[in-house]
Amino acid sequence: MAERSTGATHGAAGRAPAADRPDMVRNVVLVGHSGAGKTTLVEALLAETGTIQRPGRVEDGTTVSDFDEVEVRQQRSVNLSVAPVVHNGIKINFLDTPGYADFVGDLRAGLRAADAALFVVSAAEGVDGLTRMLWEECALVGMPRAVVITKIDHQRANFDEVLATCQDAFGDGVAPLYLPVNGTGLLGLLSQRLFDYTGGRRTEREPDADQLELIEQYRGDLIEGIIQESEDESLMDRYLSGETIDTKVLIDDLEKAVARAGFYPVLATAPGVGMLELLEIVTQGFPSPLEHPLPKITSIDGKPCRECSADPDGPLVAEVVKTTSDPYVGRISLVRVFSGTLRPDMTVHVSGHGLAERGHEDHDVDERVGALSSPLGKTQRTVGKCVAGDICAVAKLSRTETGDTLSDKDDPLLVEAWTMPEPLLPVAITAKSKADEDKLSQALGRLVAEDPTLRLENNAETRQLVLWCMGEAHSDVLLDRLAKRHGVEVEKIDLRVPLRETFAGRAQGMGRNVKQTGGHGQYAICHIEVEPLPSGGGFEFVDKIVGGVVPRQFIPSVEKGVRAQMERGVVAGYPMVDVRVTLYDGKAHSVDSSDMAFQIAGQLALKEAASKVATHLLEPVDEVSVLVSDDYVGAVMSDLSSRRGRVLGTEPVGTGRTLVRAEVPQLEITRYAIDLRSLSHGTGTFSRSFLRYEPLPAHLADKVAAASE
Repeated sequence: MAERSTGATHGAAGRAPAADRPDMVRNVVLVGHSGAGKTTLVEALLAETGTIQRPGRVEDGTTVSDFDEVEVRQQRSVNLSVAPVVHNGIKINFLDTPGYADFVGDLRAGLRAADAALFVVSAAEGVDGLTRMLWEECALVGMPRAVVITKIDHQRANFDEVLATCQDAFGDGVAPLYLPVNGTGLLGLLSQRLFDYTGGRRTEREPDADQLELIEQYRGDLIEGIIQESEDESLMDRYLSGETIDTKVLIDDLEKAVARAGFYPVLATAPGVGMLELLEIVTQGFPSPLEHPLPKITSIDGKPCRECSADPDGPLVAEVVKTTSDPYVGRISLVRVFSGTLRPDMTVHVSGHGLAERGHEDHDVDERVGALSSPLGKTQRTVGKCVAGDICAVAKLSRTETGDTLSDKDDPLLVEAWTMPEPLLPVAITAKSKADEDKLSQALGRLVAEDPTLRLENNAETRQLVLWCMGEAHSDVLLDRLAKRHGVEVEKIDLRVPLRETFAGRAQGMGRNVKQTGGHGQYAICHIEVEPLPSGGGFEFVDKIVGGVVPRQFIPSVEKGVRAQMERGVVAGYPMVDVRVTLYDGKAHSVDSSDMAFQIAGQLALKEAASKVATHLLEPVDEVSVLVSDDYVGAVMSDLSSRRGRVLGTEPVGTGRTLVRAEVPQLEITRYAIDLRSLSHGTGTFSRSFLRYEPLPAHLADKVAAASE
């Protein structure tokens, strides 16, 4: 803590920091909503440790983390990036993650690669719903956490109010170690010292009398919180009896409590203020990879790996947490090594399983590792190896995708996949030109390999190419990358929902295909009766021909023609379902009848039958489950009803959240991913699954039919 150490060991700018042992590594992910100050905090930490000469600014597009042209243009993070620093001989890999919900895939990759999390909260804005949800997720897996309140020098900063919000949002065990003083100093609650940054460097002195009074307001709660997590059960009795507990004892217990996720210290920062205090919490309080449990690791056939641990001499197990593709550099894989040591030019086994439904086919291949590097923004600094617990970038893994496992080629292993949210915003696209169309497939393949939250669908029914994305910002970034990085121009088009057609009643139709103008002609006449079947009944073809009026070899031809017309539809071009077609009469010619003639007659017969009776358009209905904060349940239910939805019921989930179940037509929820986020202030999530087809209301069916003409 700041009370214990006053100096830092700076890494040399331009040289890659290296770690030879897992206990000398800390992997820390920064979590917080967009605008909380994560990227600015990383810049300040890089400057404090001497990794860069001076911090860049998000507004100027000069930060290390936000180097992608989209990030520079939008002035916000959209990618996971790594910023390694060295402090007191310990290598810290800071993982800067996007704060916007659309880029949660990179956020979850950062959580997977990390052993601890810094929750970054702005002193001027407070805590949003997504940050609360992520805190709960980290709590479920026991990830050590600390809270960093940034922007304490902001004119609207209110440290006390934001601290109270954090304690309310994050629960017990959240307490400050330092209090800000005028945005330029910190009061150490344990050491009872003032750390002043006014001159650009930290100086230490005794606090003023009024500052000592402020310290006393918070110090008691902090000490009690630390003692409650202490392994020394006598400590609380000694404290309550009036004994003064030695500061060194308190700091030791604090570090242990933080490492095992029992206590969550709150720190305060501004540019140039509080960086040393934060670095000391990270190096002394957060666990090394040796102390953090590994994800579940098995052999390819599912047997657990008992020898896997954060041991540089153990079997190789590493995971690709992010993939980037560049037309000039090629594919670069960001890798977290969990066991063993990764070296350049070694041959590894690449395993990817469990994401086939998103376009990532299961694969098991051997690949040769290219150069290893330690990334610092867009700069790749060569390293000679990457030991268990560390993170590096690997070049030239051409078949490797995000989420794949790298292991020894003679002993292939598999890391259990991390949980990824389902992309629920469909965006239909089409190439602008023939040249773009020729390059589109390869470019989309690269995007899918990079991003596990992207799903590519080539819908055979609607004949549309659909990108399933996390939200509008996600889709905009993907289309921008297609254009700028891969040189493929596409445009969005209206999404078609796969409707169906069916008969509303019984009808008869005759198909007459007679063309006899000399030579070999066509002759086929068939009479059919069409009647509707119950929903889900499919298609039935009944043969009631007697007396051979239609020769046996041509009866399948009639059925084939009917099926072909059903695929094309008869009203608005959508497939027809749930009908029974009975062939009961017809005529044939000994010379001019043929298979094709009767196929055409079958098609004509179905069209005529459809013209004699009403037909229904059917729309797909999904079962939708919405998980939302209790505050927004009423608004969500009202919104679902306005979308022609039927609310089936609600049930409480955990504390303060409710699951709302409803049946909603697909036509009404094509943009629900965007609307729900707005409605619930980012706290709502939903899932959907196909349920059945139902008749489309007449006024909407008329619009669809008119649009198809």
